[in-house]
Amino acid sequence: MKRVLTFLLSLAVLGSFAFASGQQEAGDDASQKTDQAKTYVFKYAHTQSPAHPRSQSMDFFKEQLEKASNGRIKVELYYNGVLGTEAELLDMVKLGSVQGCRGGLFERANKKFLIYTLPFMFTNTDQVQKVMFGPIGQEINKGAFENGLYIPATGVAGGFRNITNNIKPITSVEDIKGLKMRTPPIDMTIKTFKTLGANPQQVAYTETYMALKTGVVDGQENPFSNTVDMKFYEPQKYLSVVNWQIHPDPFYVNPDWYNSLPEDLKAIFDSVAESTMKYSNEKWLGSEKEYFLTLKENLEVNELTPEAHAEFVEAAKPVWQGYVDDGYFTWDEINAVLEAAE
Repeated sequence: MKRVLTFLLSLAVLGSFAFASGQQEAGDDASQKTDQAKTYVFKYAHTQSPAHPRSQSMDFFKEQLEKASNGRIKVELYYNGVLGTEAELLDMVKLGSVQGCRGGLFERANKKFLIYTLPFMFTNTDQVQKVMFGPIGQEINKGAFENGLYIPATGVAGGFRNITNNIKPITSVEDIKGLKMRTPPIDMTIKTFKTLGANPQQVAYTETYMALKTGVVDGQENPFSNTVDMKFYEPQKYLSVVNWQIHPDPFYVNPDWYNSLPEDLKAIFDSVAESTMKYSNEKWLGSEKEYFLTLKENLEVNELTPEAHAEFVEAAKPVWQGYVDDGYFTWDEINAVLEAAE
């Protein structure tokens, strides 16, 4: 009799285990089905116009991500600064009211981004892309986590940055001394122009045109594409091709939103983001020649002689040492970037 009771109890226990296991499996299946059915909205904004290469690349991003995710991620795009300035948008991404943006202020994400911007660091854009998509670039992207941002990929914010102004052509370091130059709120730019003897003035990107037109500043520096897209050339007289700096273009994403995605959508998002930044580089850098032609039609253009370029490189060297002294990065890190760029 005891054996029969023991046998029946065993069956009951096994049955309860099987029932519980079946419930868990059913729950897991239901959870997976819920994840598959859920739609995630990715609200994105930046300050450039819809015709700008950055906007064109985000149109590509929307198309590719919605397709790859089978509509599980919906992308909303806002251009022309309609949601705010670059600084405001970056704050909104960190807070989560906007899920993504691109633009300047990259040192707020990770001060190591400034290593890309050392004056006269690179001689061509292939070099910087090689670093950005390599191990060094990936580590710099990861460092943004500490400051509340997720960066799946970083591209190049146009071609080399060059100078327009209302006073005179820039043919030597002496010519730039005393000029009131609009700068973004980027430490490297401000320190470089101070070192060269200019008078840097911080002005928001969307307010630069009026600052130039009203004489608040004498000049500004940007890639050809930005200078044309924002019509900065209209209140200016001279364009000086000095090729002094390259800016990174991090893709800022709210980490809480990203971490809310199922693993399969995270992988899809990362893949599309990287493809988008490579597409952006192709479109943006490929368009610089056309933008340059527009500027040549509207401004007096001069290019630095090799001797003048060497003078600028020498004059900017204290900026490099200053960042090493301030602990932003070491000479070993700088040399590692230069080696990776070869």
